[in-house]
Amino acid sequence: MSEDDTTDADTPMPTADPAAIDPIRVRGLRKRYGRVMALAGVDVTVEPGTVHCLVGPNGSGKTTLLRTLLGLVEPSAGEVSVPDVRLGTAFQRPSHYDQLTVADNLDVFGALADADEDWAETVLDRLGLDVVRDRIAGELSGGYSRKLDLALALQKEPAYLLLDEPLGDLDDVTKLRLLEFLGDYRDAGHGVVVSTHNLGQFAEAVDHLTIVYDGEVLLDAPREAIDVPDEDLQEFYVERVLEAASGAE
Repeated sequence: MSEDDTTDADTPMPTADPAAIDPIRVRGLRKRYGRVMALAGVDVTVEPGTVHCLVGPNGSGKTTLLRTLLGLVEPSAGEVSVPDVRLGTAFQRPSHYDQLTVADNLDVFGALADADEDWAETVLDRLGLDVVRDRIAGELSGGYSRKLDLALALQKEPAYLLLDEPLGDLDDVTKLRLLEFLGDYRDAGHGVVVSTHNLGQFAEAVDHLTIVYDGEVLLDAPREAIDVPDEDLQEFYVERVLEAASGAE
């Protein structure tokens, strides 16, 4: 069965009250690696109940920012305020156990997260992993491997979901279904943070846009404040980066 054969089950989505969840706040964040300034005074606020896109070319500092929010990177300066809530994350490099089956991975991570069984089955079905539940994770295609990592991140029903290029390796139909799922998760009150260089794929879902280039924030604004149609949003981002790059020469 192909990766396209996913079904959208009429199953409950866990809800969160955005008014009861504090935002993630970053102020004056700097991170230096030797002579390289990966983040140069970044200010960002991520609100619950939104899809927040961190957009920038490779090496712009997006992944460093995500890893700092998760406590995986120690900032050189600045303040990072992350509320005491559950966070879920999926990076480009798989984090599952290759030698276990999909079902066993979900069981192990679910036990660690004290996951609700009904929610675990919902995630399995909505992400189309039910058809490969008995397959060894290390033998999955790139698309299924990416979806498994996302499923593991969702096990603990995180208040904030932090994703690094979540649509990589996915076919077009699966991308649309995943975007629908992330939109539903946002609409249920959770925050979704997406790091990507392909803003066009998220144009219809993004609520807040932060453009990062060379460790600095070029733009940080709610989507409604950006007077650009969805189909032109990728070009808008690229032009802003090119302007910054030419100005730095």
